[in-house]
Amino acid sequence: MHPPGADTVLVRHGDVNTKSNTVKRYMEGILVENLEALLDDREVPGDVEQRWNRPLIHTTEDDVEAALEAATDAFGVVSASACRRVEPEPDAIYEVLVEAAREHYDGGTFAVDARRAEKDLPFTSEDIAREGGTAIWEAVQEEFEPEVDLDDPDITFGVEVHDDVAFVYLGSVDGPGGLPLGSQAPMVALVSGGIDSPVAAYEIMKRGSRVIPVYVDLGDYGGPDHEARAMETVATLSRYAPNFDMNVYRVPGGETVALLAETMEEGRMLSLRRFFYRIAEHIAEHTNASGIVTGEAIGQKSSQTGQNFAATSRVTDLPIHRPLLTWDKQDIVARAREIGTYDDSTINAGCNRVAPDRAETNAQLERLLEVEPDDLFERAEVAAREATLIDIGS
Repeated sequence: MHPPGADTVLVRHGDVNTKSNTVKRYMEGILVENLEALLDDREVPGDVEQRWNRPLIHTTEDDVEAALEAATDAFGVVSASACRRVEPEPDAIYEVLVEAAREHYDGGTFAVDARRAEKDLPFTSEDIAREGGTAIWEAVQEEFEPEVDLDDPDITFGVEVHDDVAFVYLGSVDGPGGLPLGSQAPMVALVSGGIDSPVAAYEIMKRGSRVIPVYVDLGDYGGPDHEARAMETVATLSRYAPNFDMNVYRVPGGETVALLAETMEEGRMLSLRRFFYRIAEHIAEHTNASGIVTGEAIGQKSSQTGQNFAATSRVTDLPIHRPLLTWDKQDIVARAREIGTYDDSTINAGCNRVAPDRAETNAQLERLLEVEPDDLFERAEVAAREATLIDIGS
């Protein structure tokens, strides 16, 4: 829903505003590039204008909804509104508010939310809200019985006034928030084809880091369906980042997985994790990534206890980022549905088939080193060297 004649998307960011002016300008530039890429990838006509605090997408009335959808998929965007640009004069603003009310108001409560970007304008936000509300009331009172509710209105008429232009809109659509993708160092993301790992990758992308996906082929414990699901989840994530390379490093791990399954009962899943982390470390060195991302959540599985994290994490000098560390499973599933990776992930991860009958929940590193293969790290290095790059677009 938007005012008649709306042909602009007003974009709002959040955490970017906490930065110094130099960093803020840099991040806004990245955000503009990402918005342009999303529009281009989705074949939505529009030009992005970099304005201080408020990037704008100029498009057509027919395409403004598609442009709004693209904008609210961009990392760093807190919210966006499809709006109509008017002269920053009260009478021009009230005229468009009346047009919007006549087209969209059908009874119930309403409010005018007015904001003034510059304090030296010859009117206040309160003036615009009060007089704009009066104009709307007078325009609809013959047909309806309007009622103002400033706390929880059925419809909100938004106004934002700058020194050179004003914007009129009807509500806003939430974006993911965070920081523009590409504003932070890249991370290696271990993807398994399950529900958790793509959500973790999305969350780290939301904080500005592009991800370098790594899939470890589990051999007989994985299979083509398992691999296909992993690739599909990455393909879904890539639609949020069309201007970034998200091809997948496919690492052969079947022989080592089989060895662990055949020779280890105690600590098997922890050694498997250590194998994965060491592979990720080698890929990170090759790609200049600064950390490793996993979908682990504390206590979610028997292998994911705090004590086990302590035993597995020390296998690498790189930080292991666990964005979902404190998330409940239902919250992870909800986010997977929201971002579109859930359907791609509804297959049992191959790791589940590797798990022993008796789970280790309180690992001691010294004991783990005694029972895992002596050449585990050499195997990880060889596997990383033999990785192939999979084009997810093919």
